[in-house]
Formats: sequence, structure tokens, C-alpha cells
Amino acid sequence: MRVLIVDDEHLARVLLREYLADHPDVEIVGECANGFEAVKAIGELDPELVFLDIQMPKLDGFEVVELAGSKPHYVFATAYDQFALRAFEVHAIDYLLKPFSRERLAQALAHARSRQPQAGQAQALDAVVQEAVRRHGHLERILIKDGVRVHVVQAATVDYIEAQDDYVQVNAAGKGWLKHQRLSELETQLDPQVFVRIHRSYIVNLGAIARIEPASKDNYCAVLKDGVKLPISRSGYARVRELMR
Repeated sequence: MRVLIVDDEHLARVLLREYLADHPDVEIVGECANGFEAVKAIGELDPELVFLDIQMPKLDGFEVVELAGSKPHYVFATAYDQFALRAFEVHAIDYLLKPFSRERLAQALAHARSRQPQAGQAQALDAVVQEAVRRHGHLERILIKDGVRVHVVQAATVDYIEAQDDYVQVNAAGKGWLKHQRLSELETQLDPQVFVRIHRSYIVNLGAIARIEPASKDNYCAVLKDGVKLPISRSGYARVRELMR
């Protein structure tokens, strides 16, 4: 079993490597100290199992899953208490609550060996990411994978987001990035007091709106501070008026 270790603490990686040495069927293909390294390593090294710390700088474990995808199995290693983990433990193969013993690691490996890739694993891991959003509050940054590069866009800098089939275009500071995500899903992650769905194809940052003006007899548009004009539906107009009072 090809294994990747991801943890920002050097001693934690050393301990996990030491424990894994007791299992001759395990091949450690790499170690990563942060989330960016992990996303790159998962794509290049093709591990079957990833031991993934949750709390890391730059990208946390949930963001790694979002960017790297569901091809490998994941075992979360975390200092969270068991109560906090109950909400998502069924979505991962297993978790290791730090500090953990050799015996507990052996149980996680046994669980991993018994699991076969399942068609629904991607949806299950999506649920893990959504659970992270619910625990950590509204999305503060939007991650966009562009080949081997990852763009981190601070949510507060986003002017508007446009739906494009199964993608969204995130527009900030005059630049646009395509992200493979539904607009309705992204809408649930953003702060509704800041971002409002003004149209079935658009979400706008209220702070980016310069004014609302008529587009025709019964239609309106939002004119942003950079001059961009976005259509507003009737329901969107009601929401904007309510929030901009």
C-alpha cells in the first residue's frame, strides 16, 4: 500500500513513519509539511492512502481534499476531540486522534486495507469539506486549481461570481478564475450578509456595487464600482434592497 504522510509538525511525521515501519506491506512514497506540497505530491506520486493532518498553515486538510480529489483514501490525523469528529467520521476511512498509539494506527491501516474504491467516495469527501465549512464559519478564501498551480483568492476581494455550466468564474480586482464548482454550492459557503445571489447566474459582493439602475421597464441591473453591469432578477432585487437599507 502506497502511503503519503502530510503533517506540518516534523515530530509527528517522524512518529508516524516509525509506526508505519512495523507494517511491511506499507511503502511510504513521500512526506509533506504543508497543504500545497500535499496537493502536488498526491498528483505526482499517486498514493493509495494519505495520512492527512487537519490543522496546517497555508492549506488545511479539508482544502487539500478539495483540491486533490477523492482518488486516494484519506485517514485524518487531528488533535480535535472526539465530539467534534463525530460529525464527519463516517465520511473518511478513519481518523487518528493525537496522540495515538501503535495499536490505533494498526486499526486504521486494517480499516484502509479492507476498503475498496467506491463510486460514492467523491461525494463523501465533498461532505467532509462541507462539514469543515459549517464548523469553521463562512468561506474566507476561495481555492482555484489551475493545472499544477493553486490560486488563493480572499473572499473579501471578490467582486462577483458568474455561473458557467459546471464551473463558476470568480472575479476579483479585474481578474477572473474558473473553478469547477456549482454556483449554488458556493453560495452556501459565503457570508450571506456580504454576498447576495442577484440572478440565477450571478452572486455579487454588496461592497462592490456602486448603484442599482433600471435596465428596462421592469428590470434592473447592478452597476459595480469598476463599471461592470450585472442583471438582477426580481427576487434578487428584493434581496439587494433589503440588505442595502
